[in-house]
Amino acid sequence: MGRVKVGVVGCGVISSTYIKNLKNFDVLDVVACADLVLERAQMRATEFGIPKACSVDELLADPEIDIVVNLTVPKAHAEVTLAALESGKHVYVEKPLAIHLNDGRRILDLAKSKGLLVGCAPETFMGGGLQTCRKLIDDGWIGKPIGATAFLLKSGPESWHPDPEFFYQTGGGPLFDMGPYYLTALVHLLGPIRHVSGSARITFPERLITSEPKFGQRITVEVPTHVVAILEFDNGAIGNLITSFDVIHSEITRKIEIYGTEGTLSVPDPNTFGGPVRIRRQGAERWDEIPLTHGYSDNSRGIGVADMAHALRTGRAHRVHGEMAFHILEVMHGIYTSSASGHKYEVTSTCQRPSPLPMGLLPWTLD
Repeated sequence: MGRVKVGVVGCGVISSTYIKNLKNFDVLDVVACADLVLERAQMRATEFGIPKACSVDELLADPEIDIVVNLTVPKAHAEVTLAALESGKHVYVEKPLAIHLNDGRRILDLAKSKGLLVGCAPETFMGGGLQTCRKLIDDGWIGKPIGATAFLLKSGPESWHPDPEFFYQTGGGPLFDMGPYYLTALVHLLGPIRHVSGSARITFPERLITSEPKFGQRITVEVPTHVVAILEFDNGAIGNLITSFDVIHSEITRKIEIYGTEGTLSVPDPNTFGGPVRIRRQGAERWDEIPLTHGYSDNSRGIGVADMAHALRTGRAHRVHGEMAFHILEVMHGIYTSSASGHKYEVTSTCQRPSPLPMGLLPWTLD
């Protein structure tokens, strides 16, 4: 069976990592890339030996392409994804699925009506670190999960990112930018979320860019930059989530812990694929680091696209699926709604926990 042909839309900073990894999977063949700035697409095509650099419209019209990988900025996610689906392409999109909840629903409805697959980052839960955590929880190492904490506490990206404005526009902020990593990890480990309560604020209405090439320019902040939430899971566990671009220093910068009736699991940074994974069971005098049970512990962005390709070939469910991405999108909107209303928000969507990866996979294989 031939390889599944892929076209990449959006040739910015993250595209380099994606394309490098996509080309390592035998199931995939990257045949085209596109960007609003054609020179960016031409640069990536030259860098990675991609046969065609073109406009977005040309890529979507190419009948050879099976999967569109949408790496555009968040405000363009829905538009590009919907256009790709209308063109008869399966789509894998960077997080979040969309900015607005109704656009996320439109994406799922259109894909269903056309018999197409939609997948959405983050796929970091498929890495060795979070797969090891999943196995430990499923095998009962910490007993019944009762709670979780998740923290992303840092200053903003205007000090290092070359184009940081979108982080502070609608669809950005710490919740929509980084929250999907934490929420997806928690749903992968604990299952879907039933209710959320939230509080959010804008601490600094204006940000000064100190990175190049836009050093000295100022950004007007449109979205909350410090967000706190309580999450109530279907399985009865209760967690709390804090995402912030306002914290100067913290000793718990990026952290998830899962609490169970028989112990606690220390989960690695969900924006990475590896470890460390640590556990301390009831009665233990110290924390033990657990060797990773699965591979893909290095930066493996693109693994979700490969998983979708295998699903297309075999008919099995794909793990980084649109229903989970929509559930995460609703949870994030629910946190903002709760903050504005002062009331708990009932999450109307749900999703299946993605199936764990098999153990013992060879590099760059999934099935």
